[in-house]
Amino acid sequence: MITCSDAVRQLWDYLDGAVEESDRRAIEEHLEVCQRCCGEVEFSNELRAFLTTHAFEDLPGDAKVRLTSFLDEM
Repeated sequence: MITCSDAVRQLWDYLDGAVEESDRRAIEEHLEVCQRCCGEVEFSNELRAFLTTHAFEDLPGDAKVRLTSFLDEM
């Protein structure tokens, strides 16, 4: 089974459907047993939905900096 760091490293590609079939299966296998990573997936899905819905609205400068920093860390 893959580690949490391997699963999280591939998270955005996984959500985009841009991982190989074997990687997808490994990530899904990991998600079946790891509550922490399931939380990451839920948060990422909600963040994507929020950004999609509010993409044309201006965010305050400090929010943009925090969001960019957070996404860079992922």
